[in-house]
Amino acid sequence: MHTVLIDDDFISVFLTEKLLKREGIGDAVRSFQSPQEAVGYLQQTLPAEIPELILLDLNMPLMNGWDVLEALKPYEEDLLPRCFIYILTSSLALADTARAKEFALVTGLIHKPLDKMHIQEIHARIVERRSNLA
Repeated sequence: MHTVLIDDDFISVFLTEKLLKREGIGDAVRSFQSPQEAVGYLQQTLPAEIPELILLDLNMPLMNGWDVLEALKPYEEDLLPRCFIYILTSSLALADTARAKEFALVTGLIHKPLDKMHIQEIHARIVERRSNLA
């Protein structure tokens, strides 16, 4: 499963990659600690190569998760039918949950840490989408 992980925290990236691999879906993970690099990568590869999953940290310096989502808006038509985007956050602010709903690209918001149950639910949704597209 082609996954893009965007998180400025090295430990979170390391743990998320390990969890994805342990659950058998970490075979094609592209991780970025710099959201600017991630956006550059996505802008270069979209729409030819669309990840099935983007895991996006919300609170990052210089460019936060909201900024990344704004940068991806021009690709919304290509991403919506084929990519799930989950915001990862340690914030419990209700405003973040409300704001996430303003972005059609956001599939859901997951409070860190990401766990096995979250990964299994995400994987099931991706498998279902694949079968619906086939």
